[in-house]
Amino acid sequence: MFAVRRAATAAPRALPHRLFHASPSVFISVGDPIPDVPLLENSPGNKVSLAKELTGKGLIIGVPAAFSPSCSESHIPGYVNYHGLKDAGSVFVVSVNDPFVMKAWGKTLDPDSKSGIRFLGDPHCAFTNAVDLAFDSTAVFGQPRSKRYALVIEDGKVKEVHVEPDNTGVKESAVDRVLGGAHLQ
Repeated sequence: MFAVRRAATAAPRALPHRLFHASPSVFISVGDPIPDVPLLENSPGNKVSLAKELTGKGLIIGVPAAFSPSCSESHIPGYVNYHGLKDAGSVFVVSVNDPFVMKAWGKTLDPDSKSGIRFLGDPHCAFTNAVDLAFDSTAVFGQPRSKRYALVIEDGKVKEVHVEPDNTGVKESAVDRVLGGAHLQ
């Protein structure tokens, strides 16, 4: 009886989280400056500002998760093995992971650091939120994560934006779409 009364007077329950692949529009756009939000490289004490690092040419590659299948098997290896990567300028991979995970992942994908790619952690999703490229992935990853994207940077401003429409696919942000042609080593 009490349960029936509670059910009748209870507030309506919230709808479940949006589906994993739901995506609002992207707000970072061509001409926008890179936000000065610290990321972490190798350890919590080593803070990196992409706004300060990317004063010339560069790339910021965002991924949903280090060590995930698409990120580890195709997306980032495409950049690591791209012959003309140095012509793109400074290259950074950013993920909503801690810096220790990103360091280990970088060593797995590029053991000798030949590509020059730097792997940065965004453990609290601060940078990812600042560029408005986070999505609700709590159903899969337990917390918000980054959409899969690539930003081409020139003189500290966004020159090109490549964001996966489903947040996690590997087409729009793949190296051949971002940097062109078959320049794989």
